[in-house]
Amino acid sequence: MLPSLSALFAKAGAAPVVQALVIIIGTFILEDAATILTAMEVQTGQVALPVALLALYVGIVAGDLGLYGLGRLAALWPAARRWVKVPQDENGGNWFGRNVFRIVFISRFIPGARLPLYTACGFFNASARRFALAAILATLIWTTLLFAVSLQVGHFLITHLGAWKWAGMGGFALTILLVGRIVANVRSPSR
Repeated sequence: MLPSLSALFAKAGAAPVVQALVIIIGTFILEDAATILTAMEVQTGQVALPVALLALYVGIVAGDLGLYGLGRLAALWPAARRWVKVPQDENGGNWFGRNVFRIVFISRFIPGARLPLYTACGFFNASARRFALAAILATLIWTTLLFAVSLQVGHFLITHLGAWKWAGMGGFALTILLVGRIVANVRSPSR
């Protein structure tokens, strides 16, 4: 996957629109990996920094809004409502509405939490406007931090590993994923 992304950027050449589309599609597949790989491409000069960051922000926020939208559609689809045990009182829906900012910010930083929580926000009809604002702010913070760290790591890898830079970046991406999983497992209650 790593060399093929690089090849896509090389073929896109100086076409920022194509580069942005590749990055946006990458965020739909695995957003943290797309962020890390895009930072590496910025470091090698294949992608301009503004194109990279804007495409990452757009792709990640669009994915978040898509998850919210899927939850909203599920709430409106009678078959989906049969699969989900919905509380008889409105406390569940009210809770999501009251805590949408907290939910979005916490789940942005906990691996595996976005899919269930963002779709639940949509399902329980939390304010779409507040959800979107929270998603934008959380994305700006998390993606910028991960991108900045990835730029520094990318610079180190290019400087010290040369042709092996992609192996090093793969190891870095794997480390980010594994640390996230470990943190999620440590924070989850024992069964």
